[in-house]
Amino acid sequence: MSGGGGETSRAVPLRTPVKRAQGLGSGKSGTAHFWKQRVTAIILVPLVVWFVLTLLSLVGAELETARAIVARPWNAILFSIFLVTLFWHAKLGLQVVIEDYVHKRSIELALQLLVTFLCGLGAIASLYAIARIAFTA
Repeated sequence: MSGGGGETSRAVPLRTPVKRAQGLGSGKSGTAHFWKQRVTAIILVPLVVWFVLTLLSLVGAELETARAIVARPWNAILFSIFLVTLFWHAKLGLQVVIEDYVHKRSIELALQLLVTFLCGLGAIASLYAIARIAFTA
């Protein structure tokens, strides 16, 4: 090797990988979020199939027929589980997107609160609509 000025030396890092990772947050904190997101996705798979089949069975049906189908106890329960799980899964997914792509802390917090509020509001409104249909049909 010549001592020419165009070469760069590669410095050996003095910090171990563990030392570099310290202060970046707990490796355990994201595990619960990861599993919640996967569990809600797994729960949604059969519920989406049921939901689509139910919607397809309602094609061309009259309003009273659709109300009667939604008002059936098992259908009302499954609709409720489907919608609560859907909004929860959406909130978890949007939370990850916001954490990954929004770098200003104040905007991140505002967006997290907004997403939580809107998903909660959507779930409550959906449950109210299902209950109203189920108890008045």
